[in-house]
Amino acid sequence: MQELTLAEVVHALDGLYPPSTAASWDRVGLVTGDPEQPVRRIHLAVDPTLAVVQEARDAGADLLVTHHPLLLRGVHSVATTTAKGATVTALVVGDVALYVAHTNADVATPGVCDALATAIGLHDLTPLAQVEGQALGRVGELPAEESLGDFARRLAGALPAAPGGIRVAGPAQGRVRRVAVVGGAGDDMFDAVRASGADVYVTADLRHHPVLEAREEARGGTPYLVDAGHWATESLWLGSAREELLRALGERGTTVEVHISTLRTDPWDFVVGAESPGGTS
Repeated sequence: MQELTLAEVVHALDGLYPPSTAASWDRVGLVTGDPEQPVRRIHLAVDPTLAVVQEARDAGADLLVTHHPLLLRGVHSVATTTAKGATVTALVVGDVALYVAHTNADVATPGVCDALATAIGLHDLTPLAQVEGQALGRVGELPAEESLGDFARRLAGALPAAPGGIRVAGPAQGRVRRVAVVGGAGDDMFDAVRASGADVYVTADLRHHPVLEAREEARGGTPYLVDAGHWATESLWLGSAREELLRALGERGTTVEVHISTLRTDPWDFVVGAESPGGTS
């Protein structure tokens, strides 16, 4: 069977994660690569870091698919004196194409938010909100009510380990059943979370003032808030993306290997003095 071309793989990815569904500020799709080049190995990762690109090159990958964009904001130089320039150079010199599926993967079905909801064990999923005409986030039910403390511990076991762990705003003994999720940064969705009737909201990158105001509005009750880490909540999508891509390629997919990065690209390395649910370090 003839080898896949990059153009064929891009066509499959665009079908799974249509660029037209990305947020207006986003930059997705093919970043580097020749559409006619053959693709025998595909590497999946959350972030297009220098280490991830090297990992892809060492694995003999022809295509790197990442969730986060490399060139989200305008640049005027790709000289190797900058990290982004060095990354672009490493991709081009290594003959590794780069494709990005970011907010279009967040809103896809299945996508980033579905992967997080599935890991938590939610059922009866519905969209959390409509953003620029796209369904973002998911709301679902746990099989049974449980304490917020037990929920957080179970969530920690379902996510890949990261130095920052999981931060929780709410009493460990609080009861939860209905859960809202948004993979990655989601502290601009609190109004939608309240409207959904969720007992707890799982997302990442929660900032002091929005969280404090949200907890004040809740008067100590629901929705409770869980910051589970940006990389951790989005890395779950990589397994789903692999399955969906191979399915979309069909018989042609038998000519390609699809690998998932083993690197943790969470930028934090360690924490000191974290307080336990019981109030001790």
